[in-house]
Amino acid sequence: MAAKSDGAAVSVQNVNPSRSQPIPEHHQPQYRHDGKRYSLLDCCWVLCAMLVFFSDGATDLWLAVDYYLKRDYWWFGLTLVFVVVPSVVVQVLSFRWFVYDYSDSNSSSGAAAAAAAAAGGDFNFSTKGSDKRGAGSTAGARAVPTAASSSRSGTQTCCRVCMWLFQSIIHILQLGQVWRYLRSLYLGVQSRWRSEHERCHFHWRMMFESADINMLRLLETFLKSAPQLVLQLSIMIQRNQVEPLQGLSASASLVALAWVIASYQKVLRDSRDDKMSLSYKAVIIQILWHLFTIGARTIAFALFVSVFQLYFGIFIVTHWCIMTFWIIQGETDFCMSKWEEIIYNMVVGIIYIFCWFNVKEGRTRYRMFIYYFITLTENAALTVLWYLYRDPQTTDFYALIIVCVVVCSFALGLFFMFIYYCLLHPNGPIFGSQWGCAEGEGPEPTAIPPDVVTSPPRSLQRTMGAEREQVPGDRDSCMPVFQVRPSVPQTPVARTPRTEGPVIRIDLPRKMYPAWDAHFIDRRLRKTILVLEHTSPVTPRLQYRSLSAPKEVMEYETTV
Repeated sequence: MAAKSDGAAVSVQNVNPSRSQPIPEHHQPQYRHDGKRYSLLDCCWVLCAMLVFFSDGATDLWLAVDYYLKRDYWWFGLTLVFVVVPSVVVQVLSFRWFVYDYSDSNSSSGAAAAAAAAAGGDFNFSTKGSDKRGAGSTAGARAVPTAASSSRSGTQTCCRVCMWLFQSIIHILQLGQVWRYLRSLYLGVQSRWRSEHERCHFHWRMMFESADINMLRLLETFLKSAPQLVLQLSIMIQRNQVEPLQGLSASASLVALAWVIASYQKVLRDSRDDKMSLSYKAVIIQILWHLFTIGARTIAFALFVSVFQLYFGIFIVTHWCIMTFWIIQGETDFCMSKWEEIIYNMVVGIIYIFCWFNVKEGRTRYRMFIYYFITLTENAALTVLWYLYRDPQTTDFYALIIVCVVVCSFALGLFFMFIYYCLLHPNGPIFGSQWGCAEGEGPEPTAIPPDVVTSPPRSLQRTMGAEREQVPGDRDSCMPVFQVRPSVPQTPVARTPRTEGPVIRIDLPRKMYPAWDAHFIDRRLRKTILVLEHTSPVTPRLQYRSLSAPKEVMEYETTV
């Protein structure tokens, strides 16, 4: 799920108010750190997330050891595989992100950006190639070697080696996510205690780290906890007994699944300046919603697999293929390249085996109704087939009880879902036709007409539907670096926008909910933003390409 840029272009400028016109404020997304500070509840949420992480992994390993000591080698092998393989996959992905974040390959872009910000010049950063040019900032970017700089370089090299060694050991021990949780906790506390400018910088870094953790946890949980839960429930049904350790492991896996979905939604909304944050009451209701629906789903799976092992595998593969195709045809826009988008859709297809997960902007009511209708039909069919073909001599005394548990659990999950949408949704109570926008866009600011089109960029190859622009003629002579020309808004804005400080202009339409913005996905944009945030006395402003009108885009200047 690590995304990379595919033709994106970024321009970083240090705007001088005496020679620049104001840029519309609604094109300048900024974090809401001015109104929302890191609180004690945020800290407790991270600590509880770590507790859920440790509980899920520890109980699974403990159960695997118990199977081994009891000479149940088949169950021991399956339990251990569902723990080790997903953990290794996630650690490799996490270490890959660390390698990129701490590598020297793109450090020149950060240095040039800092020099451009300090010198008041322009810095163009293209994520498609390795050519970075800084107009009027070449002298600032080149440093003259001195004895002090050599000593500083030696210290930095030593620290870098120690960091690489430390991170390697951490990821080999399968503790990469724990380190990221602790780092997120540290950055959050620093964002509360530091001064205004430093608080801003730590807030950026904390949100980036939180996004990484939740993407990693989402991947690991549905590759590890979900199949582990089905496995343990099926063992209980086959043996007609529930051992305490089995029940503890299954409960931890179920809580982890519900927790990671709610946590993903919360961090996602917290990171978006155009979205209202989720309250902790809403998060708890979301956890209960997914807890009961996933519980009913996994019990139905376990009942069916205890009788039809082969047919269960066919059913799971078929359901996953249908869900993945459904997601792909919906033209999601999460990643920055086509193949990574397909991989992301395949992972979401696994999530759709167990629970609802919104992946596309717009009216969610119909998609959610279709999904839960299919889920209800499948749960009923799987449970009825188990009831008809079960062994009546060994399951007669609890058969009806399990059927009632499946029905009541699913009904409770839907009840908490309605509670969330009717009372605790961030956009306010949602009734009637408004519920079609659930999990979708909130109230948007008044749109300001964009400039006249002169030469639309060719780099936006993945823009879908009405956003896809037709480029007349051949534009091969244009380099993939574009700068949005600022214009005076034609309608009054609520407050006077800032015109000083660095402006990061991204030649991409803003990612739509529920995906993170481009600067959350592309790690090169992160580096540039963090360098500017650290070196500039003013918070950098982000400006995405405007697509408010279907056939109009902002006027761009190309650099050859």
